Amino acid sequence: MAEIILGIESSCDDTSAAVLRDGVLASNVTASQQVHKDYGGVVPELASRAHELNIVPVVSRALEVAGVKASEISAIAFTRGPGLLGSLLVGTSFAKALSLSLDVPMVMVNHLQGHILANFIREPGAEVREPAFPYLCLLVSGGNSQIVRVNSPLSYDILGQTIDDAVGEAFDKCSKMLGLGYPGGPVIDKLAAQGDPSRFTFAKPNVPGLDYSFSGVKTSLLYFVADRMKEDPSFLENNKEDLCASFQKTLIDILMNKLVKAARQTRIREITIGGGVAANSGLRSRILEEGARRGWKTYLPQLRYTTDNAAMIAVAGAFQFRAGVRTPLDVAPVSRMADF
Repeated sequence: MAEIILGIESSCDDTSAAVLRDGVLASNVTASQQVHKDYGGVVPELASRAHELNIVPVVSRALEVAGVKASEISAIAFTRGPGLLGSLLVGTSFAKALSLSLDVPMVMVNHLQGHILANFIREPGAEVREPAFPYLCLLVSGGNSQIVRVNSPLSYDILGQTIDDAVGEAFDKCSKMLGLGYPGGPVIDKLAAQGDPSRFTFAKPNVPGLDYSFSGVKTSLLYFVADRMKEDPSFLENNKEDLCASFQKTLIDILMNKLVKAARQTRIREITIGGGVAANSGLRSRILEEGARRGWKTYLPQLRYTTDNAAMIAVAGAFQFRAGVRTPLDVAPVSRMADF
């Protein structure tokens, strides 16, 4: 009998469901919410209401695309956290109800664990290329910036993390500050491709160990632009491509310097990235360049699996399900999770 894992992701503003059949992705359906662009960021109450509307049709569509009946599901993997509590509550409640009605087990998944294991998503007919354990994952998103040693699908060590803002947050805030729009990461990445990354220089933090800091870079950009605008009101408009390229290079330099240090300290040459910022073209190019230079084996998730998606939740849940992990029905979602 086939192992059928239904994955449910609802941590922020994307409602997603995926079906995994014997470890191979059979479907991955996502409903995104466009309303938040009008507010320059995700509005939690609007997000949770949209999840309530989307969850049933999204799960139904995922099962339909996969050609799977609900009665064939072996287990339900769902995101418990971290994320927006209202959004998580919708996904968790749906998973509980479906688990009760079908009498199948649930497996809760840490959203970040899903991003870390995104390279294990297997598509039908596609080449299988997966990192060997242990490997290092540069986990970068709007809420997290970490270097994680992945010992196994169920064992993780955080080697370094941001002490203030996450790198994705730095992209978004600076994009908003420059009047470039939301979400900031894709906007800055697109403009950076047309600019000169060596044109401007911004301050880099001096943080010991493998931890990160990005608040100072934002401040440096803010004061730099403000001072130049006093001299030339058209400075921003005339130089936005170079500003974005230089700012993006600074963030990538900070990320890569610590990743190189972590690889050297641990002597691990299996390197991956994960999270929303893993879609950044500059970061993807840079990690491949560093890997070629330093003899790393580098693994980049496909772009569609860098954003929030249920395929990664199904994969993470499948690893736990096979290890005998089960989640009781009295579980509650949490906006923050202390560990993996």
